[in-house]
Amino acid sequence: MTDPALLGPWVRRFLLEYLVSERNLAINTQRSYRDMLVLLLPFAARHHAKSVDRLAVVDLSPELVRQFLTDLEHSRHCSGATRNQRLGALHALARFVGERSPEHVEWCAQIRLIPFKKTPLATVTYLEKPEMDALLAAPDRNTAQGRRDYALLLFLYNSGARASEAAALRIADVDWYAQCVKILGKGNKQRSCPLWAVSMAQLRLIAAQRAGEEHLFLNRNRQPITRFGIHTLIERCAAKAHTTAPSLATKRVSPHVVRHTTATHLLRAGVDINTVRAWLGHVSLTTTNIYAETDLETKARALATCAPAEQESPSKHWREQPELMAFLHGL
Repeated sequence: MTDPALLGPWVRRFLLEYLVSERNLAINTQRSYRDMLVLLLPFAARHHAKSVDRLAVVDLSPELVRQFLTDLEHSRHCSGATRNQRLGALHALARFVGERSPEHVEWCAQIRLIPFKKTPLATVTYLEKPEMDALLAAPDRNTAQGRRDYALLLFLYNSGARASEAAALRIADVDWYAQCVKILGKGNKQRSCPLWAVSMAQLRLIAAQRAGEEHLFLNRNRQPITRFGIHTLIERCAAKAHTTAPSLATKRVSPHVVRHTTATHLLRAGVDINTVRAWLGHVSLTTTNIYAETDLETKARALATCAPAEQESPSKHWREQPELMAFLHGL
């Protein structure tokens, strides 16, 4: 029988039973939780001078966890946001153990009392319309790779899809008659997104005479493109677009920046925020509100530039009449 005091069995159950079976979290989220444990467990083993397999649950004391979080920031130069992300994963592990093991309830409570670090709100970077147009114009559409790049950029801008979602897309996911695409998002939640006629035309070009089960976007070796490949593609196109849109040189353009751009441009076009939430596949409206707040700031700046100058003193509605005044003074 497995010793309930040992940490290893709980970690395995947490990763396989909880994250996959119960929570059905996206693969990238699962990897983030795993990466936290890959860093934490060797750190704890070195601290206690024992092997990872012999670590007990209580070996992850609140003091050790705080030391680990400090090490992340100082030795690994992680940001406050990354530090909080690792702590959030550890909170989830503690809750999982505490709910299933009464003897670890107090340990769970102590771990979950470790607070998140206050960090400044992340600035949402997005592209203005001329910048996005320059990015779309960067690929050489006279070549097969250029046509693929243009179709992918156009799809990302049209759909607001994440890089991982675009990489996983298959030809059969595109409804050529309804002019929409089915996107499998985080937590295996599926959503449908309408496509422009120009997007459909470009997708038809790269999908021609290929089977429905094939991935839609391929790399130069005719293998499914990865999300890292999409990052590289966008960075390459952004570097080329600097010549026509110099402001791009000040921005770090990534697939998620294109996603931010889609959300911001939809809101500027007057699309209801709930529709934008469904469009992007957000679970919570709070996430989508970040884009709304960004757009309000843009509107406020625009309003300030259009504000009328301070009004001059109101004009007089009568004429000076020196003769009359002289008459009055003379009385």
